[in-house]
Amino acid sequence: EVRLVESGGGSVQAGESLRLSCVASGFSLSTSDVKWARRGPGKGPEWVSSTGKGRFTTTRDIAENTLWLQLNNLQPEDTAVYYCHADQRDSPTRILSHWGQGTQVTVSS
Repeated sequence: EVRLVESGGGSVQAGESLRLSCVASGFSLSTSDVKWARRGPGKGPEWVSSTGKGRFTTTRDIAENTLWLQLNNLQPEDTAVYYCHADQRDSPTRILSHWGQGTQVTVSS
């Protein structure tokens, strides 16, 4: 079964950090284009890579088949559900898109 499972979210104060993880099963992240996305309350979805102003870092551990997102100096506007996304290259001509269930990050001032 193909799955993406995020964890690591929580409630923090402004200025604090969190590290989110996304564990993939059923396929390899090494053959996938992986990204983090988020959706804040009352907002549309956005790719995390276009936000953060240098405060967020994505890393990939192929051996653990895990994607990480380090969130530093969190601010109230970073409050959102964070999702892991993978475009898996299933064959030379087919790409399968997968989403995790999301993990909530809440930042208070």
